[in-house]
Amino acid sequence: MDEMDLMKKLRDVPSPGPEAHDRARAALRTAMGEPVAAAVPPKRRFSWPKVGVAAAGAAAVAAAVVLGTSGGSVPAAPSGAPPQATEAPPAVEAPLVKLASAVQAAGTQPGDASLIINTKFGRDGKPDLYYTLYTDEGRQFTGDSAKTLVDAVVKGNAEPAAPYDGNVMAAARLAANGDVDKARIAMITASDNALGVGLSPAEADKAWAAAQAETAEMFRKIGKPVPAPRPRPTGKELENLIENHLWSNAQHALFANAADAEVRAGVLKLYATIPDMVVGKTTVDGQAALTLTAPPAILDGSTDVLTINAGNGLPIREEITTAESSKQYVVNYKSFRVTLADVAAGKI
Repeated sequence: MDEMDLMKKLRDVPSPGPEAHDRARAALRTAMGEPVAAAVPPKRRFSWPKVGVAAAGAAAVAAAVVLGTSGGSVPAAPSGAPPQATEAPPAVEAPLVKLASAVQAAGTQPGDASLIINTKFGRDGKPDLYYTLYTDEGRQFTGDSAKTLVDAVVKGNAEPAAPYDGNVMAAARLAANGDVDKARIAMITASDNALGVGLSPAEADKAWAAAQAETAEMFRKIGKPVPAPRPRPTGKELENLIENHLWSNAQHALFANAADAEVRAGVLKLYATIPDMVVGKTTVDGQAALTLTAPPAILDGSTDVLTINAGNGLPIREEITTAESSKQYVVNYKSFRVTLADVAAGKI
């Protein structure tokens, strides 16, 4: 199935309330036990303006992502084994933790909101511009141009606050302030705990069954065939899924609120705990930068390379190549601290 066909189908789906939004996202995100590979990125990563953020929402994009992945073939441990790998060794601790400390020490620039402008290049190579404004109070405004963003702010048209957004921000701040182990669990389970992280086998099976039921219901609502249920993942498959959720949820926090130094530092510290993460050095427009390459195993074979500024940790670019079709998506990012008053006045 073409993921964009699903996205178009979702145009007519009413925008859910915050709680329903999170439940739908949680269910779809873990559908069939498949990793959330980046066949179609979460809304703040590529932000397809033509689909409509309010209509599709994070749950819609999560559905498309799930449909774009392949079945798991990783050997599994016995079904009764408890979830593992909630704490990972600091495989790439030195460069990212050092940068996180520098970011936090520098502090957040003045302002009352973070603005991210991203330019997405999809299949046709044509750029799509998108604006996300995340306020320190937790409100979010979006637009596909400076004008539409300004209009949204002037009219007070903030998107409904979703608990998921608050959860990923809180997890990042927890990591920034030192409790990385607890922050890992909080970030992994920010949208749901269908994987049963930290639960007994019986509780984990119950959580998994509930998530599968919600997934089935969501597919019915959008008129798509309901995939056959799958057993709860275990062993290496579960470990990969756990790291996948950490990578994806932390990216959500970064791409919504990168200009907040505490959030940015926390995300860097959490990324430092992902085993087999590859951190490289490069330059972008003459500036030193780091490349963060997620282990392909946690993305079901797809590749995801995030480039960040080596001095301040701000995101610069993301390049994703899907495993099945080798299609490439590229997004360029610019992040700023702003005030709502300035944005309302058109000063962007």
